Amino acid sequence: MTPLHDLPSGTTEDDTTTPGGMTRRTVLRASAATGLGIAFAGSIDAIAGATANAAPTRAATGYGPLVADPRKILALPKGFSYKIVAEAGVTTLTDGGEPTPSDTDGTGCFRDGRNVTLVNNHELDGSEAHRVPTRPGLTYDPGAAGGTTNISVGPDGDRLAEYVSVAGTAVNCAGGITPWETWLTCEETEDKAGGELTKDHGFVFEVSPVGSENRGNSPVPLTFLGRFAHEAVAVDPRTNVIYLTEDASDPNGLLYRWTPPKSFKGRKWELKELAENTGDTAGTFAAMRCLRGSQHVRDLSEATQAGTRYSVEWVDVPDRLAETTSTRKQLPEGRVTRSRKFEGAWWGDGGAYIVSSYARLDDGSKNAHDGQIWFYEPGRKEITLKTIFTVNENPEEDGTNFDGPDNITVSPYGGVVVSEDGEGVQHLVGVTDQGRSYALARNDLNDSEFAGPTFSTDGKILFAGIQSPGHVLAITGPWRGPR
Repeated sequence: MTPLHDLPSGTTEDDTTTPGGMTRRTVLRASAATGLGIAFAGSIDAIAGATANAAPTRAATGYGPLVADPRKILALPKGFSYKIVAEAGVTTLTDGGEPTPSDTDGTGCFRDGRNVTLVNNHELDGSEAHRVPTRPGLTYDPGAAGGTTNISVGPDGDRLAEYVSVAGTAVNCAGGITPWETWLTCEETEDKAGGELTKDHGFVFEVSPVGSENRGNSPVPLTFLGRFAHEAVAVDPRTNVIYLTEDASDPNGLLYRWTPPKSFKGRKWELKELAENTGDTAGTFAAMRCLRGSQHVRDLSEATQAGTRYSVEWVDVPDRLAETTSTRKQLPEGRVTRSRKFEGAWWGDGGAYIVSSYARLDDGSKNAHDGQIWFYEPGRKEITLKTIFTVNENPEEDGTNFDGPDNITVSPYGGVVVSEDGEGVQHLVGVTDQGRSYALARNDLNDSEFAGPTFSTDGKILFAGIQSPGHVLAITGPWRGPR
């Protein structure tokens, strides 16, 4: 979910920067279309193209209006409160005493008796103040600054311990939870060895919430899952198929599917064993192609109405390691369906929720929008547009004009929660089962994006991060189905 202005220097045309080094803020303001709001399936009228005015937002009450925070960190509804679980540069690691690393991002939550363990990504490219420190047996490339920390949290949201679980990876963005209770952390980069980097990057790594298990295991790249600017993954618990999002441009990114070999059982470290024994040849690796009847869908921005449904085919990628050509450039345009900034992914309700953060006409998209949430159903081989945010013309105003959905999680109380990575005011945004949106939290600290929303296994705590400089927060309150 790296904002465009936060990408590593020295990127190439195969990386995720925009031409001319434009920041996302510049792109949005230069190409804004009219209309604002959020459309959920069946909630408002169709949006009739890139410059159409949307119907007014149908906002939910949610948990009530947000109350400004006297500490100027997190505004929440009345009756809710938060604790700072970890803070970059302030709290310290219990396995070495170094400061908590910067730039928190995607996060998984796992039960540990009465406690939970968070596996917390750090989206670092080497320029930030607090790197993930290297550890023996946990480091992939000592020249890379990113990685994950495991945070043990008590039932009341208090931090009990924090320690490195993988180091020497780069730009650890989002990821996903596996059915066998591990976290897949994703590198959002295509950088190859050179300079400070001693190894190629752009891979997925498996991390256990049980810290003692990671030594010698977590720093093994799962090369068969492709080398590209990974964002997030969602794992089908029935088939162990893995869906992977790509946050890239020039051209826009793809949605990928890894199908395991028939012998794959779905157990801890089996992915690592596949990587060590078969390298990049394990299973099949394919990209999504969408069809409207027999008509090819070039880009998901073609869909402007919630409820739009496409059939899906999967096309094998010739060279998943991208030795000479980025994976997204290897297939003819008529054989793949693209989307600008594929972001969060989460498995729930029998399918994979997939987020596209925004689209603009000048980035190759057919229509402009400020976010789509799709739902892929493997059994039906169909993908459905559940939510569309139209272009937010007033991002500095606080209200219901949300933009830039990024990480996503399914709420145990109904609907989904997304972290806003847009312009101006930043929120945690909820969408009810009835398709109504509401602000769940507001960043009162700065204009940094929210990241990594995930509920505790008992549903009592919503964990979320403010990416920069790096806060992990535990939110508690009178949870229920939002109004």
